[in-house]
Amino acid sequence: MTALVSILDDEPAIRQMLADALEEAGFRTMSFGRATEFEAALQRNTPDVCLVDLGLPDRDGLSLVHRLALERGAIVIIISGRAQVQDRVTGLELGADDYIIKPFDPAEVVARIRARLRGAKPARASANTAEFSGWSAHFDRYVLEDASGTETPFSHAEGEVLRLFLDSPNRLISRTHMQESLGGAAGESFDRAMDVRISRLRTKLREDPKNPRLIKTIYGAGYIFLGDVVWRQG
Repeated sequence: MTALVSILDDEPAIRQMLADALEEAGFRTMSFGRATEFEAALQRNTPDVCLVDLGLPDRDGLSLVHRLALERGAIVIIISGRAQVQDRVTGLELGADDYIIKPFDPAEVVARIRARLRGAKPARASANTAEFSGWSAHFDRYVLEDASGTETPFSHAEGEVLRLFLDSPNRLISRTHMQESLGGAAGESFDRAMDVRISRLRTKLREDPKNPRLIKTIYGAGYIFLGDVVWRQG
């Protein structure tokens, strides 16, 4: 089915411009000017991608980004006039997959959405669950399950990093490779966002922060995921 993109922006002209570009590119769209309207619609439809403006009239967009990433597992792209590095870093740390600064070219938004959707496809053909070291990572539900059946949710952004590790166990993954695979501009904000996502994954995997056994940092080089991984369907 064609991917559904939700657009949340308080400027009607921007909503219309994005909807026109996305529908011409073959996507389905829903548009909202207020967070309350958007959240009500979430009860009926779960979008594949959410474009979220931070400057909303009825709510801070950053808190909404965190909820969408963690609870819904949606791909979240912030579109904002806030160009400061700290705003971009905060957005990425809260779980956003990308950050686009206004003004923008609608064609760029379409391209970034397509890139994110390609990256969200299951890593092993139809397989969507990876088993490793007593854990199961369910990428269809965005949850980690331990041997006792206890589940811990993870965001789409965290899932992208985890999938990258599970696709290449016992191999060095450089920062450059991460940036090329996950997209986004290289630099301090990307590096910091990756550090935060990896730290959160370690916490959810109950790793010792001083001596993690699964996700190892190779200083000056990148990371290695240690362990055998088996991909399964369901």
